[in-house]
Amino acid sequence: MKKTIVLIYGGKSAEHDISILTAQSVMNAIDKEKFDVHPLYIGADGEWFKGEQIKGQIDDTTLLRSSIPIHNMIQALREVDGKVVDIVFPLLHGPNGEDGTIQGLLDVANIPYVGNGVLSSSVGMDKLVAKQLFTQRGLKQLPYVGFLHSEWLEYEDSVLHSIDKKLHFPMFVKPANLGSSLGISKVESTEELIEGIRQAFKYDRKVVVEQGVTAREIEVGVIGNDELQTTEPGEVVKQVDFYDYEAKYQEGNASLQIPAHIDEEQKKVMRHMATQAFKAADCAGLVRADFFLTEDGSIYINEINTMPGFTKFSMFPLLWANMNLAYSELIETLINLGIERFEQRQSISFQKDS
Repeated sequence: MKKTIVLIYGGKSAEHDISILTAQSVMNAIDKEKFDVHPLYIGADGEWFKGEQIKGQIDDTTLLRSSIPIHNMIQALREVDGKVVDIVFPLLHGPNGEDGTIQGLLDVANIPYVGNGVLSSSVGMDKLVAKQLFTQRGLKQLPYVGFLHSEWLEYEDSVLHSIDKKLHFPMFVKPANLGSSLGISKVESTEELIEGIRQAFKYDRKVVVEQGVTAREIEVGVIGNDELQTTEPGEVVKQVDFYDYEAKYQEGNASLQIPAHIDEEQKKVMRHMATQAFKAADCAGLVRADFFLTEDGSIYINEINTMPGFTKFSMFPLLWANMNLAYSELIETLINLGIERFEQRQSISFQKDS
């Protein structure tokens, strides 16, 4: 019997358009013999819209923005065209979707969904909290300093002193909570550092300053709930010094090498670290773990992405394709993992025994 699935995409985020491309790819690849696919679009202003059932290929993404306004979000998530929704697939990148907000809404409404829950989603989005959890798990990281906007305003000299004491140039300045590369800058002087911090605070109330390093960027895919599977690592090969928002999404100044040309021991270490990061953040469904590999062979975890790029040309699906799990099969696997996770939650008692 076919399952009814709702795909949520768009969102009030800098990655709104990327999310639409992700939704298009999933809609075109999903097995419509097994799933009735219904789009739910969130506009850049936060408004929700319901679209027509997807029965064929979507070649024009403008069709994914043409929808009927929704006034009862919970009802739209529970039932569509008279059918009970079996599962929701959030295809949102960045804040207001990938950060646990949509997941919290779905949990409160007791609606099954694909992917990570509230805690793991928010941890994956918050670079500072993630780093603290990785430290507790014993995962090797580059040195960093994190601080709040209020601390910067009141103790600027002390913050700069802490950074100078722990790090050296070059450094990377990042908003703690942002899915894309917006607000991130590479700095090589105190003047650039101060300006980079001020720019980063335009996007978040917390900032992380990290030690810059010459390194290759390697990524590993993870799927599962309690029993985890990992991919062979893949490499992001950059044609630019710094992979900023334009290089990442607009200019195409990077290519993917799958599998990465690294030795077997390095692959083994990264795959193990990826599962440890997954467990540290209590993840579910899927994660892409990102690493730095330096010239001396040192491996550092950079971050986890709880809703990685998911078009058929993105690293995460391509990593799984290399493991002989095709894009459409990956989608179905994640849907089944979401249903499994929901059923596990239903077995938990939230009431005191009588």
